[in-house]
Formats: sequence, structure tokens, C-alpha cells
Amino acid sequence: MPAGPRAVVAVMIGACVERGADAVVCAPAVLAAAREAFEAAEVFCERWAATGGGDLPGHEDDLTEADVERVGFDAVVGWEALPQWEMACVAMLNVKAVRRAAGGKAELRAVVERVREASGDPFKCLAYALDVLDDEPLVVLDRKTGAGFAVRVSGIGDNFQLHTLLADALIGGGHLPGRAPTPQAVAMCRDLPGMTSTTGSFNLVGADGEWIWNEGNPSEIPVVDGVRIVVLDPPPYERSWPAGRFFPGMTGELVLERVLPGTEAAGLLVQVAESVR
Repeated sequence: MPAGPRAVVAVMIGACVERGADAVVCAPAVLAAAREAFEAAEVFCERWAATGGGDLPGHEDDLTEADVERVGFDAVVGWEALPQWEMACVAMLNVKAVRRAAGGKAELRAVVERVREASGDPFKCLAYALDVLDDEPLVVLDRKTGAGFAVRVSGIGDNFQLHTLLADALIGGGHLPGRAPTPQAVAMCRDLPGMTSTTGSFNLVGADGEWIWNEGNPSEIPVVDGVRIVVLDPPPYERSWPAGRFFPGMTGELVLERVLPGTEAAGLLVQVAESVR
């Protein structure tokens, strides 16, 4: 496809995937073309700064012929199409098989980050989709009771979703005291459409003592000896939020694999820092 309509066609392919087309077949071309668009947008940012600077235009702003001469046609097309490429890529990355098998994810993530730094545009949906963990082990330690748990997560877009599913597995499963989220909130964090209000059950803390903010995503949880560790503290204040999925088209999974023996949990707890906030 020519550069101009290429992103529109990619969005159409994404819509087909959402309606049952084979994402594994569709994804490689879409993700590779998205990387090319972000690379062109990176050139756009560099040339815009080098030829007069000023605030970058919006992706939907009408650029003049002088602007095109200033930075180049391909760079302009790449810059203007980034919202469409973000939408198309997320449609592909909603599918677990794509996230597990797609090549070039690291390179796409790197150029998205460079354009983010140059433009100030966070591209949050694409960045989070590229960071989604699948079949990822987590060790969860409850500081108050000393209990420990091994869980495995897939398709969780942010830590609001992680928090709700952890509370369901550990409190709803009868392993820890507290107020469990409603079945509806849990279902909406897995695969049920919609969102519903829920109240936090814990304060999530990393092994380094830093809070794990609900607004972040599981890939940001610090790794210790090859595994991410989440420490559960009592919530310092009541926090409520709309429970659901950051990516409505992505199925969230959290499986409790085993309860750690007391000695194993105690040994891990002595290695983690107290909360520093």
C-alpha cells in the first residue's frame, strides 16, 4: 500500500481481527509497518526541531506545503498516522498468541519510546500493550500474616486489574482475611465487557519498598532473583476505582498455582524492604 492510506488499511485489518480474522497471520505486516511509521515520525521530530523548532503539530493538524518541504513527505505521513498505527497494533496485541510469537516487539517498543521522548506523546495504549506479560510468575507475600503465594498472570493491562484479581484469588479464595471484590468486578477484569466500582484490598509494594502504583503495569514490578515479587500491606486509606480491563479486547488471567510453605515465605519476607512511602 502507498504510505498515505496504509495506516487506514491497518485499522481495517485490526477491525477484521476483532471480528475473528487470524491475528497471527495479520500481525507481522501490521507491526512491521507500524515500526516504519514510528521511525518516520522520529525523523519528523528531529527535522522539525532542526529546522526552526517550536511546538510539534498535532497528528490531525493541517500541515502546509512548506511544512512538508521542511521535514519531508514520508516523515509527515508517518507522524500524522501514529494514532491509527497505535489502534491497529493494539488490536493485534490483544491476542495472546501474537504477544507470544510476534517478532520485532523490542524494536517497536524502542522506537515508540524514542518518539515519546521527542514528542511528549505517551502512546500509552501501545506502550502498555507491548509490555503485557504472559505466563509470568509472580511471588506474592502478605506482610501482616506472613503468607506467601505463587501466581501466574497473563493479559493484565494495568495494576488496577492485577490488584482486583489478586484480591479475588487470595481473599475470595479464603487464603487471606479482608473484603473480596464482587464476582462482577472479577469477571470484568477477566473477560466480561464493562466496568464496575470496586474498593482496594491492599497496598501493593515492591521488594525494594517502593509502592506499586495501580496506574502502572505489572512489567514495572521489580524482579528479584528472576521473579517479580509483590508485597501486600494494609491499605493506608480507602481507594476505589472502576474495575475492568485496560484493554477491553484482551482476556486477563491470574492463576494461584500454590501456597508457599511458611518457611519459604518467611525467608523471602526477610529479603524485602519496608514500605518507603
